[in-house]
This record gives sequence, C-alpha cells and structure tokens, in this order.
Amino acid sequence: MDLLDTIFELIDKRSFSNLWFWIMLAVLWSSLSHWVIGVPWDMVVRARRREEDQTVEDLHDIVRVNCNRILLISEEVGLILCGFMCFTLTSLALLGFLYDNEFSQAIFLLAFPMTLLGLLSVRTAHMVRRDSLEGEALYRRLFRHRTTTQALGLVSIFVTAVWGMFQNYTNGALGG
Repeated sequence: MDLLDTIFELIDKRSFSNLWFWIMLAVLWSSLSHWVIGVPWDMVVRARRREEDQTVEDLHDIVRVNCNRILLISEEVGLILCGFMCFTLTSLALLGFLYDNEFSQAIFLLAFPMTLLGLLSVRTAHMVRRDSLEGEALYRRLFRHRTTTQALGLVSIFVTAVWGMFQNYTNGALGG
C-alpha cells in the first residue's frame, strides 16, 4: 500500500467506518458538556466551593455576559437562524436518509442534537436572566443544564453508534 492509498484511507468519506468520525463525536460531546452556556464547568465547581472568593464574582460576570450574548443573538437573528437550521437539517435528512448518502447522515446525526442543545441554551439563558439567578440557585440551574447536555449527548452517541453499526453491517464495511 503506497502513501496515497494510506492518506485516502484516513480521509475516507464513509463516515461510520472512519475512526476520525468517532473521535470527533467523542470530542464534540465532551467539549459541549464541559462548556455550560459558554462557561467552563471547572469554574462553576471552583465558585461553588469558595463562596467568599473572587471566583464567585467572576462566574456571575461570565454567566451574565454569556446569557446576554445568547439572548441577543436569539432576539436579533433567531428567526433567520431558525429558518437556516431547519433548511439545513431537512436537506441533510433528505440527502442522508432518502438518498442514502452516508456523509449527510453523519452530519445530520451530529447537527440535530447540537441544534437541540442550542435551544436548551437559549432556554437556560432566559431562565438565568429572568430569575436573576445567583449563588446556589445559579449553580443548580447550570448543573441541570449540564446534566441535560450529558443526557442528550448519551442518547446522541447511542443513536449514532446504532445507526453506524447498522450502516457498516448492511453496506459490507464489516465484511457482512
């Protein structure tokens, strides 16, 4: 096997039999569960431990800034973004599942749960700003958001893995 064959094997467009796809899926959900509405989770944990420290004030500032940013985006371009995402997800779903394009299936299985997570982030930002959450109430809300993100990631990875195994089995990638 020469160098060109090796390179093309690494960049194979068959997504579900490609190691890079599965690495990207794991890194994606790991990152998304670490960043809760744009705030690193370790910062939340540090602020929760030290009630009298500068970290609490820093956390509240970052949460306020990120909530305002998320809500500004949703208020100003939310409708256009929603229309674009609906078009994109519908196109990917049709190309992937109706026309049996594996790459489109893989992108859809990555993008659809991330869209749900985006909606969840907007909802959490609304709750934080509406209720002016601080202290323990803010920590609980961020923890719920993170737990929901992790559950969504778990379901997403499971569905993607099952669909990927089915695709690999039926398309002969596993020798079946």
